[in-house]
Amino acid sequence: MTTRRDALRAMGSLVLLLGARDLAFGASIVAVRVWPADDYTRVTIESDAALSAKHFMAENPSRLVIDVDGLELSPALRELVGKVRSDDPYIAGVRVGQNQPRIVRLVIDLKQSTAPQVFTLAPVAAYQHRLVFDLRPTQERDPLLALIKDKESAEEEAAQAVQDALGEFIGKIENKPLTPPVAAAPAKPPMQTPAPQVAGAKPSPSVAPPHDGKMDRLIIVALDPGHGGEDPGAIGPSGLREKDVVLQVALQLRDRINAVPGMRAMLTRDADFFVPLHDRVRKARRVQADLFVSLHADAFFKPHARGASVFALSQSGASSTAARWMAQKENAADLIGGVNVKAKDAAVARALLDMSTAAQIKDSMKLGSEVLGQIGKVGRLHKPRVEQAGFAVLKAPDIPSILVETAFISNPDEEAKLRDPRYQAQLVDALTTGIKRYFAKNPPIARQRAL
Repeated sequence: MTTRRDALRAMGSLVLLLGARDLAFGASIVAVRVWPADDYTRVTIESDAALSAKHFMAENPSRLVIDVDGLELSPALRELVGKVRSDDPYIAGVRVGQNQPRIVRLVIDLKQSTAPQVFTLAPVAAYQHRLVFDLRPTQERDPLLALIKDKESAEEEAAQAVQDALGEFIGKIENKPLTPPVAAAPAKPPMQTPAPQVAGAKPSPSVAPPHDGKMDRLIIVALDPGHGGEDPGAIGPSGLREKDVVLQVALQLRDRINAVPGMRAMLTRDADFFVPLHDRVRKARRVQADLFVSLHADAFFKPHARGASVFALSQSGASSTAARWMAQKENAADLIGGVNVKAKDAAVARALLDMSTAAQIKDSMKLGSEVLGQIGKVGRLHKPRVEQAGFAVLKAPDIPSILVETAFISNPDEEAKLRDPRYQAQLVDALTTGIKRYFAKNPPIARQRAL
């Protein structure tokens, strides 16, 4: 017994003497994940102990080289090679090898000029330690220009479709057999000269009203499907993920809004990837959006909670305990999704999220009321009024912004509704009608704010 006890003590002393580098040698890979998107591609290596990495860029061909300390090459790490999709916008391929003892080298072959970010994330929620590589373009595309080009392309396609249909119709007429001549129509009476306008008389209804500060222009609605990528959001009893269902609704809502003359929708994400909260706000401001609508699916620790909700920002505390709890939960998305806190724009992001205004909140309440009224026609409401709390994603200082909790995904019945395409279509109809009603009562004016 004494010998065994002495041996255990000796092993304990050895562990205490080992440094962080030696302990990391025992790290094993839990999972590897790749999240490709037009905005950026993220590669995640999850392990049961903290890892450190050094990286550098190499050219001819362009590639990112990453040396991960404290690892031995394993089958789990080799899986990364097969997880790269052929349509990935940034990664052409991945190679993995044991570069030195305790150092694994990853070589990521690149398709375009890339500004990589490499950082670590501490354990949170269901995740253990994460080593993250974000591959972002060196030059970000102009989203407003992309929206305008998309609109012009859609209009050209529609005009071509009308022209093709007209040509087909004319062709059918020309191929018809001749019909007997008909009597000529009676001559039209001569055109009369219009009477002169009398001074002070009211203009006829066909005359356009004087300019009142409003203008006809492209109306842009920013749609924000919550969560994404590393952050699944809430998960229903049968496994339906919030990030998936809100993306489905957002894509349908984008199509409905784009079908409205003079309107265009911009998505903060159009695929399964993570977007930090401040970046969602920044994207909306870059396209000078007239509205911001963030889509979510509520969850509660008790399954009986049910009903849709609409939230606006509050500068003076939450309107209820539940609203405060909801805001805290949604604001934690950055921790789960994974934000690089050392990024150079972190200070700018914090400043941006503190520039909310009373005017923005007032307009947000108007928008929320219109949307809530329409959603209440297709399903149950959790609260009969627009609630308010400190949601970070609603803090665009110059854009009316609301957060819509479409239903409680944690409720089995409502999870089934969220999965149902018919309910999704009804929800999209309600959201579209609410947005159109808001603009009918609050027409947008000329854009004057800075990007």
